[in-house]
Amino acid sequence: MATLASLKLSTAVKPTHMPAVQVRRNKLAKRLWEQAELAKAQQAGTQFTATKFRTVVENDTGLRKQVEVNKRVKQWWFTTDSGKLALSVRYGARLLELAKGKFAVELASEKELVPTLEVIKEAVLAGELDTAIDTASNKLRAGFAR
Repeated sequence: MATLASLKLSTAVKPTHMPAVQVRRNKLAKRLWEQAELAKAQQAGTQFTATKFRTVVENDTGLRKQVEVNKRVKQWWFTTDSGKLALSVRYGARLLELAKGKFAVELASEKELVPTLEVIKEAVLAGELDTAIDTASNKLRAGFAR
């Protein structure tokens, strides 16, 4: 017991439920990370492949197992009619409204792409886009209702 006395003990308990707002922030932050990695790979001239786990059933035995498969990541940036680079942020299939009537960030070059994605990720984790995420999530959810 002498060794435990040297530690600072607390009554902290791991939460069993994460608030929906935090789940949505984490989901969007993960997608922003994927976009940043895709941009870095394109700038370096390499390929970026994200992976996910899929459950498959074997035909012979009927057993279910987890298989790691490649995930398609579509880029969120595009060239506008005026020839400038623009970045739009998506939550699912919906575009996020970053400001009133503004759905994209204008960039001067591809070199600004990764830092801009990092800034947006920080804003998401700080909760600055919670209302836009909530609106997009509700619209997305309403599409599943009959």
